[in-house]
Amino acid sequence: MPTRYAIIGSGMMGQEHIRNIALLPDAQVTAIADPDEGMRHAATTLAGHHGFGDVAVFDDFRALISADKADAVIVASPNETHFAVMEALLATRLPVLLEKPSATGAEAAHALAAKAETREAPVWVAMEYRYMPPIARLIEEVRNGSAGAPKMLSIVEHRYPFLTKVGHWNRFSARSGGTMVEKCCHFFDLMRLITESEPVRLYASGAQDVNHRDEDHDGLRPDMIDNAFVVIDFDNGMRAALDLCMFAEGSYFQEQVSVTGDAGKVEAVVPGPARFWPGGAERVSEIIVSARSAKAPKREAVHVDEHVLRAGDHHGGTFYQHERFNRLVRTGGKPEVTLHDGARAVEMGAAAERSIRDGCVVHF
Repeated sequence: MPTRYAIIGSGMMGQEHIRNIALLPDAQVTAIADPDEGMRHAATTLAGHHGFGDVAVFDDFRALISADKADAVIVASPNETHFAVMEALLATRLPVLLEKPSATGAEAAHALAAKAETREAPVWVAMEYRYMPPIARLIEEVRNGSAGAPKMLSIVEHRYPFLTKVGHWNRFSARSGGTMVEKCCHFFDLMRLITESEPVRLYASGAQDVNHRDEDHDGLRPDMIDNAFVVIDFDNGMRAALDLCMFAEGSYFQEQVSVTGDAGKVEAVVPGPARFWPGGAERVSEIIVSARSAKAPKREAVHVDEHVLRAGDHHGGTFYQHERFNRLVRTGGKPEVTLHDGARAVEMGAAAERSIRDGCVVHF
């Protein structure tokens, strides 16, 4: 029998999940919930295009949960709704894939993790960047010792501004958690994963210098940071840096991740989504391994299936994450990204927001 998926939140990310579920064998979308009629229509049309017939449609997620139409639930609603949606879902026995961030603040994120401790059904926090093939290859090289003992981690993202969302929720820190939570929890999660360590100290500098400054939404001006530097010390002695710029559309590579150790350096370079690149052509990501003892670096193109690339904006990460989550739903096991992991990423993002706002060093 195919795995039946329900989607709560059918905007850009909810529709990306539908396209990726369509690439899985033995999987189908059977229910969609969204309070916005336009998004519900767009998502059901997309589901029908991919051959998912007889999709139940709801304007309230509670009605979807009560309808017993699914074997697993994807939560892709706006950040500000995650806590209430998850409180309802945690009372069920349904496996859940929860989009990042798990909540808009650290206290709420840790509260969800505590509520789920005795729950039998898994909750997997969707951190797609872990599953991008070039990032996965970088982690593999680091684990295999290509850089020696890792000492420094650098993550650079130079990209386009926040997209327009229903109700403009992603223009406001109070509704999204702020840029460091909404956008950068992905990167703070990667830092914990790669360093295999926990943060002890953080300092950040950033501002809203370019994007959305002339917008007015019901008398409110957006307050989302559009560029920042963040430096973090970890308890194993490693240090990490994040360089974010969200007015750098047209950058050839959107993400650059590098790990430098006592024997060399491993880098991954990842292009942004083709639809935001002039001409719309897909570009190839790369892994670069530079050993201190070698005369020249070793470069490797990391190819991703074109159908997988076209299914979303995360360079294949959403699909490969879905493969693993689907296996978990069908055969059991533990989620690779827990609510605890999600809470720590939110905590780091909230600390960066605080450091930028108050000009302080934050100790964990």
